[in-house]
Amino acid sequence: MTSPEDKPVPTLNIANVLTTLRIVMVPFFVWLYVLDVEGGEPQYGGWRWAAVAVFALAMYTDKLDGDIARSRGLITDFGKIADPIADKLLTGAALVLFSLYGELSWWATGIILVREWGITLMRFVVIRYGVMPASKGGKLKTVTQALGIFLLLLPIVATIGWLNAVALVVMWFAVALTLYTGIVYIVDAVRLRTQGRQA
Repeated sequence: MTSPEDKPVPTLNIANVLTTLRIVMVPFFVWLYVLDVEGGEPQYGGWRWAAVAVFALAMYTDKLDGDIARSRGLITDFGKIADPIADKLLTGAALVLFSLYGELSWWATGIILVREWGITLMRFVVIRYGVMPASKGGKLKTVTQALGIFLLLLPIVATIGWLNAVALVVMWFAVALTLYTGIVYIVDAVRLRTQGRQA
């Protein structure tokens, strides 16, 4: 007799629905951000506030779907793959928009994007040797990135100098953490691959 614990977790569950919803939110976020731009310059008006709301809601679903998946035993292979991709699509879209309209240097955006997608691809390459768990530094990096993007998105940042400075400091800290955790993951991946080949 099969116990409830042995039953496969259905891919269609509330946690995965929230993850998918976050992916769907990305084009809406981009659309709202662009609606606020006139003559190549952000206007920091109502559309920008709407973009802030969508970003905040999307980031909340990131926490919510993870909590639900763990508490209800709804962890699936789809969720393991789609959840980090959803995060990277959202943060990546925001960073590219910032750089397109002069709110963040392209080199900062480039560092973060190359690291994020590079590490994601590397995880798939070394998965045959074992799973690379998320580190505490990686989780801090994710939170710092989200906070930095949220602060830069706020329309009031354009008029309050000290808040703009705080937002940029948080963003630069996120870049530093991105580099550091990227190096750590590369070292871990090499070690994992070496151990896997020797086994």
